[in-house]
This record gives sequence, C-alpha cells and structure tokens, in this order.
Amino acid sequence: MKLLATLLLLTAVASAQSAKPHAAQQATTAANAPHKDSSYIGPHGTAYVTRVVPIPQDISPQAQAFLAQSQSDAQQHQTIAQQRHETNVWQAHAGKVSLELYPANLSKSTIAGVPVRIITPIHTPASHRGYVLLNVHGGGFIVDSGSLTETIPMANLTQTKVVAVLYPLAPEHPFPAAVNAAVAVYKALLKHYPAKHIVIYGTSAGAILTGEIAVDLKHLNLPEPAALGIFSGFGDFSRPGDSMSIFALNGLSGYLAPPKPSHQMNHSYVGNTNPSNPILSPVFANLSGLPPTLFISSTRDMLLSGTSILDRKFLNAGDTTQLIVFEGLPHAFWNNPRMPEAKEADHDMANFFNRYLYGRNN
Repeated sequence: MKLLATLLLLTAVASAQSAKPHAAQQATTAANAPHKDSSYIGPHGTAYVTRVVPIPQDISPQAQAFLAQSQSDAQQHQTIAQQRHETNVWQAHAGKVSLELYPANLSKSTIAGVPVRIITPIHTPASHRGYVLLNVHGGGFIVDSGSLTETIPMANLTQTKVVAVLYPLAPEHPFPAAVNAAVAVYKALLKHYPAKHIVIYGTSAGAILTGEIAVDLKHLNLPEPAALGIFSGFGDFSRPGDSMSIFALNGLSGYLAPPKPSHQMNHSYVGNTNPSNPILSPVFANLSGLPPTLFISSTRDMLLSGTSILDRKFLNAGDTTQLIVFEGLPHAFWNNPRMPEAKEADHDMANFFNRYLYGRNN
C-alpha cells in the first residue's frame, strides 16, 4: 500500500485545522540529516535528541519495506475537504484489498437516525446470528479512515455481523456528537441483542471513542458490552503523551508537529469541553466494572503512550485487559491489510472478540 494510505489515517492529534500556523519547515535531505546520536537534557527536563535508528530485523520483509519508504518531513497543508476526499479515495481502495483477503457482504443503512455500514460474513453460522460487533472508525474525528478496513476483516474472521457507525465529524460536530451517535446506535441494538452479545471497538479516533462510549454507558446506567477493543488510542485530552513528541503518523518518518499545549489538543473535536471531562477523557472517570478490553499499539506509534496509560488505568480499576505491542511499526499499521503483521493483529482482535462472545478462539 502506498505511503499516502497511512498518511491519511489522520489520528486525533494530527488535524491540521487544530494547529496554529508555523513558519514553513524545509524538508530534511541526505545532505543535512544528522548521522550521529546526540542528547541534551534542558534545565526543566526537555530532551533535545537525535537518533540514528536502524530498521528492525525481526519484522517481516514487507514491514521493513514499508518503514523504508521515503517521506518528506516538511509540513503539508490540506483543507478538511481535501483530506476527506483523499481519505475516501484511499479507504475505498483499501476496502477492496480487504475484501480480496477477507470476503464479506457490504451494505449501508441507518440505525436510530445515524448512518451506518453493515458488514456481514459470506456465511454466518446459526450460532452467531444473535451477535454483533459495533465499530467506531478512525480518522482524527474529521474523516472516515476505517469503516471498511477496520470492519471487513472482523466480519470475516469472527463470522459475525459488524455495524460501523458513520458518526458526525468534527469540526462541524464537536464532542459529544460522535459519542451521542454511537450510544444511540448501541441503544437501538440493545432492542435486538443482549449487551453480552455485543462488542464495541475502534482504531485511533475510534479507539478514543470506544473508551468514551464505555464511560458514557456507565454514566447512563446502560449495560456494558461483552468486550471492548481499543486499538491505538488514548483517554486523556488534558495532556499529550510522551510518544506524541517522538513519533509522527508514520513513526520516525514524515512531519512531526511541535509539541502543543494541552488546550490545543484537537480543538476541532474537543470544542469548548473541559479537557478533564471524564467522558471526553476517561482517565478521569471511575473505570471500575468496564468490560474486558484488548489494547493494541506498536513501538513507533504516536499513541503508544496514550494506549499504555489507558490500559494501566483500566487495570488499576480492577478491569481485565490484554495489551499487545508490535515491534517497530507506526500508528494503526493494520490498515495496511496485506502486511503480515496486519494480518496477525486482525487475528489477535478476532480471537479476543470470539473469546468473550463465544468462549473460544479461532
């Protein structure tokens, strides 16, 4: 898959619309790139570092080739309309690739007045017909970069229907619009499925939403689903994680935005909400009693810190979690469906969901 695919994942911290303008940054070239390690720690602990990092040798050749793709680190400016158009084109293509690997049936509908995609297996066993996976896609809250790539593999591998919520996007619809839409769909599903026959999951912005939805369900005294999947997300809009200052969308390549104060963290989604609001930022909520949750990240993921911090918060609240961290790969790498590690991650997700829905693995 071309590098553009990962560029357009657009995580919750990468919206160009929420960043203040900076002076144009010149692209680094072979002539001016640093070729040695350096480290200086400032008086208040700020680290000024350069690192020469070889490509990991224990990842697949496909993953090594993916990491070796050249990308300029100069800042690029796109309007939201451009981002949405290019992401839609990419998602349609990536969806076709996913269907080649994981055949499934696709349709569109509305539930509780919210547009959704319905993804069903080619064959659904009779024992699986009373179950459903609820997906909230990634895309930095401003585009849809996952309603196909995050759902088609899950429908195929779990042999379970998936409902992908096409929630209202920021900045036109800031928090809590997306949460409200997803909860409305969940409440409608409860009329047909027991809560313990439902799983909620998402990647990136969808991973963040998954935690927010779970906390909101608890606040509303609604039954929690059987399990959650939080794949490269975070639960705290009040302060950026360490990995945000280290990695860009493609890990160690591409433009890395300067650290921003917490009040600027994706303002297009947060809007005027207090960043410490416990539904917006679940790390401030009472997390006890939430469903078993699978967390997935990778060592070059810009949201590695946020994913691991939220996992610890769940654990400290007494919840059951599993944390899987892949070596060397960048944010949401499973959106590159042909890569062996992406296939492995998809199977990890499906096995976890099957375990808590059907009491078994694939």
